[in-house]
Amino acid sequence: MNPPRWSATFTVRLDSPEAAERLLRALAPESAREVPKTSATLAHPSPSTVTIEVRASESGAMRAAANTYLGWVDLAGASEAVARAAEPLVPTARPKPLSP
Repeated sequence: MNPPRWSATFTVRLDSPEAAERLLRALAPESAREVPKTSATLAHPSPSTVTIEVRASESGAMRAAANTYLGWVDLAGASEAVARAAEPLVPTARPKPLSP
């Protein structure tokens, strides 16, 4: 990548440290990929906070990378909400086997 001319830092505050860890695990493979003209660094400055620093050598690449990471954050948040709503539906104990 050419030297970055553009940069942005996004701070995501989550409901819990566990949600922050899940977001980091979800974004880690993406931030590790080589993408032309861009790079991203993830950080975990506090238990419930994730930061995403995006750098790009061109404005179009910056826009695309910012939209992509913010989209993934939104998707992760929606997934958390669905999982939370489904928790009461998940059985907590195994049913007893039927006797022959």
